[in-house]
Amino acid sequence: MHEVPHGEILEELKGLGARKVLIQSPEGLRREAEELARFLEENGLTVILHGEVNYGACDPADEDAKKLGCDALIHLGHSYMRLNLEVPTIFVPAFAKVDVVPALKRNLSEIRKLGKRIALVTTAQHIHRLGEARDFLEKNGFEVVIGRGDSRVSWPGQVLGCNFSSAKVEADGVLFIGSGLFHPLGVAIATKKPTLAVNPYSGDATWMNAEAERLIRKRWAQIAKAMDAKSFGVVVSTKKGQLRLAEAEKVIKLLREHGREARLIAMDRISYPELEGFSFEAYVVVACPRVPIDDSENWRKPVLTPREVELLLGLKEEYEFDEIRGAERRWDEPLGVAVHGPKAGL
Repeated sequence: MHEVPHGEILEELKGLGARKVLIQSPEGLRREAEELARFLEENGLTVILHGEVNYGACDPADEDAKKLGCDALIHLGHSYMRLNLEVPTIFVPAFAKVDVVPALKRNLSEIRKLGKRIALVTTAQHIHRLGEARDFLEKNGFEVVIGRGDSRVSWPGQVLGCNFSSAKVEADGVLFIGSGLFHPLGVAIATKKPTLAVNPYSGDATWMNAEAERLIRKRWAQIAKAMDAKSFGVVVSTKKGQLRLAEAEKVIKLLREHGREARLIAMDRISYPELEGFSFEAYVVVACPRVPIDDSENWRKPVLTPREVELLLGLKEEYEFDEIRGAERRWDEPLGVAVHGPKAGL
């Protein structure tokens, strides 16, 4: 279960003067969305639940909220991302109700293998526990570094599936706290440092560098499959937080300069079956990097990231993870803004 601050959300909605709201949630927070809807309706608001799959803060349903006549959007499960939205949007990061320290205690001997100076990172679900984790590690002799990251992240130490800027600090190794492999895999590839992932739910610890090497080998196989391709579909997402039109145009220019045909394709939700009718021999996805990496086995044709195109064309030699970077953050500004619109708060 996750913490969702019903009372604070209601106060924000009152401040916005909202009477009708849309609640957007990832699949893992559907029950919490129902509970929040029930609470808001008991307090006089009209609530609609958004049923589409949500891919993160980069994928707000603000345009749907506007079409449905809603005064505001509640975006559950993800931290604030600076976007130009159609309606006031409350970003509500759902904090996990789990103590991270027991898992750190259990894996202290493994953590020591990272070295004395370690970078500490996590996802939005556990960011509220990062201070406790830092204090525990410092009491056990570590020098802990928590990077601030760029403007795409809300808090120091936070990593996204597309942005690992907070992990790129001077350290011997990186400790990731959280579940799942994609985030720590990205950390290991982006930082090229020893990376240990500690799961606070299971208590397990996993070294990510061997996993990262396996992933990179798979990605080189995709690049090799695309080597003889003469035509490329360059797919850009129309999702507001994934729209990388300038990057897509750069990829098209590079491919054409190297004698390949390239055409721009725009989609909302990117999936290979919807592209089957095209004759392109390979694809480049210029959107969330998880699409070509997580779903590559579902694509009948080779699918690359923009960084992999540079490897394909011989412009680079060392593998790089495709990140969506933000601007350099002004750290005199408040962190973790939860409302995007005429009023800031939470």
